[in-house]
Amino acid sequence: MVRSLAGQFGAGQGTGRHAHPWEQLIYCAAGVMTVWTEQGSWVAPPHWAIWVPAGAAHQIRFSGACSLRTLYLRPAPAGGLPRACAVVTVSALLRELVLRTVEVGMLDERDPADRAMALLIAGEIAARDAAPFDLPMPTGEATRRAADVLAGEGPAPSGVVALAAAVGLAPRTLERRFLAETGMTPAAWGRQARLLQALRRLAAGAPVKAVAQAAGYATDSAFVAAFKAVFGETPGRYFGTAAPLR
Repeated sequence: MVRSLAGQFGAGQGTGRHAHPWEQLIYCAAGVMTVWTEQGSWVAPPHWAIWVPAGAAHQIRFSGACSLRTLYLRPAPAGGLPRACAVVTVSALLRELVLRTVEVGMLDERDPADRAMALLIAGEIAARDAAPFDLPMPTGEATRRAADVLAGEGPAPSGVVALAAAVGLAPRTLERRFLAETGMTPAAWGRQARLLQALRRLAAGAPVKAVAQAAGYATDSAFVAAFKAVFGETPGRYFGTAAPLR
């Protein structure tokens, strides 16, 4: 009904591309993890988890030391669980349910208490809040090249005209295709990519000043304001308040 797995990972560690026959809830109480699929990427700081549906090919990378606690749920035809990858809020209740399941190893549907716990876990996942930690990937060849440029380590072209020229499209065509394929303009996608990369760098221990510069912000305060506007908290809130795992 519900199985579990626990592990410790260091900064830069991860998994190869793989898939599971069961649904998966991946939770790290410390550090930041990123899950990649063909459809996009999802980043989860502490207090959040990543949901991966059964059969979805994915890979995971950890930024900073991570205490992994993951659950595998047997697929069900109904129940309101996400049918695509998603970032899930880890409420205090869900956290305790995850830890208890890991402690006992698995939940058996023949046991009434285990069955009740499994229903609570599914209900908490289904009641997830919308989270600003996803980055949908464009599907077209030229728009994917544009995304690679925007997410690259080097300086991105200044403005959509230069970006469009770099991938061989007219500016309006690039913007129209990018919006249709991701729901975001190239500029908004680039900002989101830089902020998610900033999350990973902060989790790995980089100072705010260096992270702000790498993300393209002129001052620390401008970066912190942008970070809080998107994620709802300052950088320090994500890396200083996680409760220890027992």
